[in-house]
Amino acid sequence: MKQIQPVVFPLNLGTATKLNCTGSDNFTSNVTICYQLLSEESYQLQAGNLSLSGFDYEAYNTSLDGNEYIYQWTATELGVTLI
Repeated sequence: MKQIQPVVFPLNLGTATKLNCTGSDNFTSNVTICYQLLSEESYQLQAGNLSLSGFDYEAYNTSLDGNEYIYQWTATELGVTLI
């Protein structure tokens, strides 16, 4: 789990301050990433799945820290900033 710059959700749903990611790697071409945006109290404000493939999958496989790559990539895809 990583801290993010706060993201305020509309309709007083809350403010996300954490990003959590888990992944399922097929070891040949892609990773399915399940993500959650969580409040400070760990209430889920948003969740979904992303698919990392192609050039991004190659970069993930050759990175020195696959977990860090997944978090950075997911943050970029969601438009949030890790802190």
